[in-house]
Amino acid sequence: MEVQQSHPPSAIASISGKEVFTVLDLDGRADPTRDPGLELAKVERIYKAMLRTRMIDTRLMKLQRQGRVGFHVGAEGEEAAIVAAAAAMEDHDWLMPCYREVGAALYRDMPLQVYIDNMYGNQNDLALGRQMPDHVTGRDQHFGSVTAPIGTQITQAVGLAWAAMLKEEQRAVGVYFGDGATSSNDFHAAMNFAAVFKTPTLFLLRNNGWAISVPSSQQSAAETYADKGVGYGMRAVRCDGNDALAVYATVAEARARAVAGEGPTLIELVTYRLGPHTTSDDPTVYRDKEEVERHQKRDPVKRLRRYLERQGVWSDEAEQAFAAEVDAELKRAIEKAEATPPPSIASMFEDVFAEMPEHLREQQRQCVEGPRARKKH
Repeated sequence: MEVQQSHPPSAIASISGKEVFTVLDLDGRADPTRDPGLELAKVERIYKAMLRTRMIDTRLMKLQRQGRVGFHVGAEGEEAAIVAAAAAMEDHDWLMPCYREVGAALYRDMPLQVYIDNMYGNQNDLALGRQMPDHVTGRDQHFGSVTAPIGTQITQAVGLAWAAMLKEEQRAVGVYFGDGATSSNDFHAAMNFAAVFKTPTLFLLRNNGWAISVPSSQQSAAETYADKGVGYGMRAVRCDGNDALAVYATVAEARARAVAGEGPTLIELVTYRLGPHTTSDDPTVYRDKEEVERHQKRDPVKRLRRYLERQGVWSDEAEQAFAAEVDAELKRAIEKAEATPPPSIASMFEDVFAEMPEHLREQQRQCVEGPRARKKH
């Protein structure tokens, strides 16, 4: 692999090992010595994607409570860590998701209808209802398949990055995972391999404080999760995951290092999960209301909006117009998804063999022609 010239020093390189890199204060004021200098149009696009993700999550939570979809994993409070990280990567870079990063795929122009069809598991769902809701994938968006087992995507991401090295492609791979996944075997195997072979991998560790009901203090004895990267011999940084500009700057620098042949980076994105782990979770059982209220002051969506308002490119009128646009888009997608029939029973036998063997054809025929339950299950 041809090694390019190293990127110039940045403000990120000058921070201490324990410091959390931040650009914006809570009122949306940017530190001029750390501001990545993004065009306002780019910042506005990131903000819109974050707000759209928040609105979609709110609607899907209601749909689940109404029994219209079976399950949802929201990203409330973590939108900057997800969307701004995707924005800092190139479109041909692969992103390997955990399970709450659909905002990254939508930022890369995954059609909303594709996502909503997955939530309903109808016949237009790319997985034909064989996956849980929110288990999406997008080849056109270079967005890997969501799988439920913890940490498996981390080794897959390193494999993709290793392949890019062997092919001498100028491509990096970003992999999202939560703090709980650092206790998985796949995390160890991936970190060790990536560090030894200097694969162009960005380990996007969303430290949102909780692995479902397990607090970070009980997940690891390390002082910071970034320390784990140091232990494997790779560059590790801590970033304010609720600050979209800080996330962008940190990920962009790590990507530049990766494609220049300087190896992987572990980025601890310090954020907070404002909502439940999933619609099956009740966080009031294991965390205090005061804790949530304290973190709501660091809401990444409101924080970036204040920045745009200070730059004179956003307003209440702009917010209302965009919200109405997203609301209408959501209604159309939901109406279409609910009007689409479920996958055929015959489809569950397909996509297993290139040519279906005779014994499977017989099982398919018996299933299709056999008795059906009188009521919908």
